[in-house]
Amino acid sequence: MPQTAGDPIQNALSELKRRVKQGFVGYPYPDPYENGGREAPASGDRYWYPLYEKLCELDVPAHIHGTGSRSERSPYLVHFINEATIVVFGLVNSTVFDDFPNLKIIVNHGGGAIPCQLGRFEAPSLRRGGASCSDGVRKLYYDTVLYTEDALRLLIKTIGVERCLFGTECPGTGSSVDPANGRSMDNVKRMVENLETLSAAGKQKSFCDNAKAVFNLKV
Repeated sequence: MPQTAGDPIQNALSELKRRVKQGFVGYPYPDPYENGGREAPASGDRYWYPLYEKLCELDVPAHIHGTGSRSERSPYLVHFINEATIVVFGLVNSTVFDDFPNLKIIVNHGGGAIPCQLGRFEAPSLRRGGASCSDGVRKLYYDTVLYTEDALRLLIKTIGVERCLFGTECPGTGSSVDPANGRSMDNVKRMVENLETLSAAGKQKSFCDNAKAVFNLKV
């Protein structure tokens, strides 16, 4: 989406509509400042509500993906992981899904640190009462752009295969050969196939069926 840091998100919505109508796919940036000294609104902030409303109106998902980073302390790769985590946390700890129950959000790279750190977020949510953090994170979708079977296994075990959409980067930051098995770390398909805890039906959901449902594909 053609976002400019500091501008109202409404400015980008006409282009979003045009692209959707013409069949293009894009994604909004949660931090258009690129960690450049100012903070973008949290994903649960009312700033984003016009975008969420338009996504529901068009019945399309948003694939949230981090931007680059101008911070030496939080460089490019770390910023991607941080942004995915921050987006999920912000949505779950807000009223967004109460206000937009049909909103479909896909988070890049397996949700960042969410699968590993879910217990850290779960404890305070249980103290508050109401919906737990683990229930909240399962209202989003996550791509499988991870680079080890262990990370992929944890994502699916934590979130559930129904919320995982197959993704890979070719080429991407995982375009290296894993010395442990001699295979490209971008070969996520082989990793999914190797998951002994996932049934054939579960693998089919991850590879195809979930995406067909989320994107309203008829093929």
